[in-house]
Amino acid sequence: MNFRALAARFALVVSCALLTATPASAQFWQCAPYARTISGINIHGNANTWWGQAAGRYARGHAPKVGAVLSFASSGRMRLGHVAMVSGIVSDREVLLTHANWSRRGGIEHNVRAVDVSAAGDWSLVKVWFAGNGGLGTTAYVANGFIYSDGTPSQDDTLDAPVTMASNESNTNGVLSLVDRVAF
Repeated sequence: MNFRALAARFALVVSCALLTATPASAQFWQCAPYARTISGINIHGNANTWWGQAAGRYARGHAPKVGAVLSFASSGRMRLGHVAMVSGIVSDREVLLTHANWSRRGGIEHNVRAVDVSAAGDWSLVKVWFAGNGGLGTTAYVANGFIYSDGTPSQDDTLDAPVTMASNESNTNGVLSLVDRVAF
């Protein structure tokens, strides 16, 4: 066996080992695709574009609601902004957020504290729990406000025609549900 064949076999063994070392369910999430997936708000693009894209399509405001997406503005630390879904309301100035790519790159965090620290109490300045210090972060972030899902967008974001798939089973009609049609 020559050196090239040995190197190729070694590379194949190492590749197989690396593939089995990571669980199949592991995924690197950015905040925008994750927020879209869990909230049902069908907006695409970087987080800093969500507030503008939501205008005329989804209701927006400055009061938290469960299922709404909190939109953070771009800043020096978050050049592309951030979006997070409200998973619970603690008080008028404290909510729980579920989001991705905050404390750990690509990681998901469920029900973490976010506190409105704005002088007006309008959620324009927010501190968010950060795993690195085990509490509210040291930075207050500018927030645009909340984008409300209310179950459906204010304009039709679904496909014009149903998507069909081939099926061997006689009890299916081959039409995907709206959940199956969501683009990631």
